[in-house]
Amino acid sequence: MRYANAPVSTFRLQLEPDFTLDDAVAQVDHLATLGITHLYLSPVLQATVGSKHGYDVTDHTTVAEGLGGDAGFARLVEAAHAAGLGVVVDVVPNHMTTPTPLSLNRPLWSVLREGRQSAYATWFDVDWDAQGGRILMPVLGSPLDEVLAAGEISVGEHEGEPVVQYYDHVFPLASGTDPGMPLADLLDAQHYRLASWTIGDSELNYRRFFDVTSLIAVRVEDPEVFDATHALLVDGIRSGAIDGLRIDHPDGLADPEGYLERLGEATGDAWVVVEKILEGSEQLPHGWRTAGTTGYDALLRVGGLFVDPAGAQPLDDLSTELLGERQDLEAIVTASKRWVVQVMLATEVSRLLRLVARARPDLDADAARQVIEAMLVGMDRYRVYLRPGTPPHPHDADELQSAVSRGEESARGALDRGTVEAVVDLALGQASPDDQAAADELVVRFQQTCGPAMAKAIEDTAYYRYVRLVGLNEVGGDPTLVGVPTQEFHEFAQDLLGAWPQSMTTLSTHDTKRAEDVRARLFVLAERPDAWASWVRTARELAAPVRAEELDVLTEYFLWQTLVGAWPISEDRLQAYALKAIRESKLYTRWTEPDEAYESAVERFVSGVVTTPEIVAHVESWVGSTRRETRANVLGQKLVQLTMPGVPDVYQGTDLVDLSLVDPDNRRAVDYAERRGRLARLDGGAVPADLHDEKLLVTSAALRTRRERADFFTGENATYLPVATTSEHAVAFGRGTGEAVEVVTVVTRLAGRLADAGGYGEATVELPEGRWSDVISSRTFVGGPTPLADVVGAGLPVALLVRVRDES
Repeated sequence: MRYANAPVSTFRLQLEPDFTLDDAVAQVDHLATLGITHLYLSPVLQATVGSKHGYDVTDHTTVAEGLGGDAGFARLVEAAHAAGLGVVVDVVPNHMTTPTPLSLNRPLWSVLREGRQSAYATWFDVDWDAQGGRILMPVLGSPLDEVLAAGEISVGEHEGEPVVQYYDHVFPLASGTDPGMPLADLLDAQHYRLASWTIGDSELNYRRFFDVTSLIAVRVEDPEVFDATHALLVDGIRSGAIDGLRIDHPDGLADPEGYLERLGEATGDAWVVVEKILEGSEQLPHGWRTAGTTGYDALLRVGGLFVDPAGAQPLDDLSTELLGERQDLEAIVTASKRWVVQVMLATEVSRLLRLVARARPDLDADAARQVIEAMLVGMDRYRVYLRPGTPPHPHDADELQSAVSRGEESARGALDRGTVEAVVDLALGQASPDDQAAADELVVRFQQTCGPAMAKAIEDTAYYRYVRLVGLNEVGGDPTLVGVPTQEFHEFAQDLLGAWPQSMTTLSTHDTKRAEDVRARLFVLAERPDAWASWVRTARELAAPVRAEELDVLTEYFLWQTLVGAWPISEDRLQAYALKAIRESKLYTRWTEPDEAYESAVERFVSGVVTTPEIVAHVESWVGSTRRETRANVLGQKLVQLTMPGVPDVYQGTDLVDLSLVDPDNRRAVDYAERRGRLARLDGGAVPADLHDEKLLVTSAALRTRRERADFFTGENATYLPVATTSEHAVAFGRGTGEAVEVVTVVTRLAGRLADAGGYGEATVELPEGRWSDVISSRTFVGGPTPLADVVGAGLPVALLVRVRDES
């Protein structure tokens, strides 16, 4: 399906109290000059006061007051439209927050006060029976009896009604309960159960976002809930204020396909993209009413073009030398998933087992648990897509069977075959259960649990443990895939154009583990593995005085790669990142069980490497010696992403070189004044002064070309054609309509090896007939075999050629 209102390009803005809707208004003219067609806003609905990201929604009926409210949003829309720009908004359908105070979430407040009798009882995904008809609220610092004995809970008043108070937390009292009752008895009479935060992972009885207990799942599969939570955004679409939507975490929904169907009906098929992470060769379900994904599939292929596959073995050997053992990513992922499933997601697994027990009470509980855990551990994608009452697709059945087999291989003992067959049949909706409702719910809940198991085990654990080349450890990535062949990229681009021509593409998001230019730098390690190995050995010698006994070599090597990828970086930024990285890896310390001695050792090391002059000079020597390769990667992957099929997003700040790390580092303030000044100088004819300027020049030239010639990129007859080159170090492709190529992209890859070979020599690119002008450098060329040394060898390592039409 083609979307008439689809963007040609987007620019992601992270709204927060320090960058409000009115702050965005102030940048509209600059972003229009840059060449984008649509602003792409982080969530705008009312969230926790002071929220830095907006995914913790408290109220779906209004735009966040701290961002400027409904009036601020209207001002931004007016300014955008006046500049010829549209507006895309991020939507959070899966969950709301449990704010402090809870009264900020009025639907949840009602449920806590009135229980199952609340008008909002169907809003939230609660397993009431698991807590005897109550909702577990694990917010206490200690067990309840200790908190009561310490006098930390009291009865008070909040917004005119009696409440239970625990420091900043307040909870409503059920009608008919006497505030003068003994406190323990009063709490027993409520529709909620207060408990220590430590039991959230094991006893929580509401679905949450991943392992975040403060984000309670919303049942948008209920039409009334959908309507209530989407009314403001749908009205924005219908009025023309909003042009498109990005759907956060669709895999958490009970029925993603049904949700998109309802959304399409409500919006008249507005342009919608989904944050769907595709694993390997997995395809987005073609029946979904969406334009495509948010672009992690493209990120993987674009980045892969600039990674040298020849570096895989020597980098593997280096990490083996340092660690004393050869890392096996599959084993790391499996171990991480088993821990996540058995510990972090224990309450989710228990809920699945309660459904199994209702559907098949004859099954042994321990045997069923082993099978469920094996299936979750063995899944190699974020979920399958089954709907109760609908026959499963054969590939979904095959995936679940394969998941059991993969999970069983890592289990301590063989699984009971009868239980395996029974549980898989239940998960596929093919059983004859004792309780059909429980069986149908199990089909849905199992799928909803797969995504958290994947994300927390792989992105948020294994990718902080596997260190061969950390630049490949990315959301939607595959660290075993070192390099993407040119032909494979062309095939991916052609498939994208054929199946999802208006899907989003990206290089950086608020969720990526490293900004695009950090990865671009790290890709160089695969081109220079021997030089890198020598550099690391020297770095370790220099760092001996700041290395405490507790520091492990895996973390040290992870940080060396981070350092050269993000340099220059302040100590504060690197300390914050290092702390997050070691707690996410969960090898020696965790968020819930910090090891102070180990964390102190890491802190000492980080402080030492960024303040010791000899180490700083050593880091700068690497960054300086690989400047050529970094430049080619930074500019090359940017131009490819901006001109390949799909709708490219430019994440805030990445129009210049961006060396941000994982959030919250990638949500730091952007210096738009600097960008305005640089763009004005370039537009005035100034020669780029540095790589920042060069990237801005490439970005603006590509965005403007797309906007001025949109039919060649996103039009109904847009085409993508590989353009032949005689060098493995150049990638070229054409965009246009039908068989006519009107724009040609040419980029340099593996520039280090190219330099070792003496440059392009007599290698050529086969330009289509006619005259061509490079909109980046203003040079002109004539079609036919054209020396690559002239096109991308003399000045910038990239070119964007536009056909010159005879004005007569």
